[in-house]
Amino acid sequence: MSRFTFLLLGGLLHLSFGAAVTKPDQSQFVNAKVEARDAAQGLEQTVEQIAAESQQPLWLAYEVAAVGGKDSSSCCDYRTDEHSPYCGICNLEKSYGKTTVQQSANQNPALKLEQLTQVTVLLRIEQNHVMRIREVSPDCQLDAGGLRVIWLSRAKPAESVALLTRFVSRNEPERNELTNQSLVAIAQHADSSADRALANFVAPDQPLWLREKASFWLGAARGKTGLALLENMAKNDPSGHLREKVAFAMFVSQEPQAADDLIHMAKDDPESHVRGQALFWLAQKAGQKASATITGAIQNDPDAEVKKKAVFALSQMPKDEGVPKLIEVAQNNKNPEVRKQAMFWLGQSNDPRALAFFERILSQ
Repeated sequence: MSRFTFLLLGGLLHLSFGAAVTKPDQSQFVNAKVEARDAAQGLEQTVEQIAAESQQPLWLAYEVAAVGGKDSSSCCDYRTDEHSPYCGICNLEKSYGKTTVQQSANQNPALKLEQLTQVTVLLRIEQNHVMRIREVSPDCQLDAGGLRVIWLSRAKPAESVALLTRFVSRNEPERNELTNQSLVAIAQHADSSADRALANFVAPDQPLWLREKASFWLGAARGKTGLALLENMAKNDPSGHLREKVAFAMFVSQEPQAADDLIHMAKDDPESHVRGQALFWLAQKAGQKASATITGAIQNDPDAEVKKKAVFALSQMPKDEGVPKLIEVAQNNKNPEVRKQAMFWLGQSNDPRALAFFERILSQ
């Protein structure tokens, strides 16, 4: 064999194997006709082409790296056994968009742990359009109702985010389910393009309802980058209503700094209703760290409603921390309305220390 022939054959082999379509892992699907298609030419172009050619409803599926760790698993809201501690089999044709997250990396013993750092994105094609979007972890088995499932190999995360962004509408009402599904899927991508997309969705020129939903996912899924965006919104956004939502997003964030950010909001936000919300979520999140801020609001905040919300926040803390503080407020605070609130929440606590306190008052 000549050197030229050898190089030519080598080039042909390279082209052949390089263009090969990855065989889909059919173990995730049941009651489905699974086939494969290469998306290397571009995910959006491939989806558009398949949608244009489709005569019957079908599902497209692909996998990208996910932000979730090895201790979490997500499945859809309709399962074959709703009482099972495991994902069970998700019936795609009877599922309506919600996702449940379970904290177990061992739901499927046959599943490799590293797979749980991936997310499967599913697009339902009907009448030549994407009509539904799902995102599940690879340990969730999927019943496609007998439909075709085309597995798209070599999907790029940034292309996936760009595709999903197309379905986030700014002109339709909040109940737009396709927008909600797209936001959830984008938030799960372990790619900086997802951060940029969500940052765009919370920009001041976007509709308020979209900014609220995107801010939640900044806290719930986007780590330090998401928290940094929330911090900027807490300091600079003119909408007090949105800053209330930011306080909740900080509550769901797993970043340690989020508790300090809630403290700053509870102390410094110019609107009393935002300070009150920050106090409430701070009590749920920070425990002992929150105590000084909450009692400081009871003593020093100029707004009576914020004081009342701070008393309620004490009632939401773990009882060993909240009940003694409520007793102290009920006994010593100079504001009669604040004392009344403290006594009310002590009465709701069913704590023996609260009962002993009431007995002391009645015996005087």
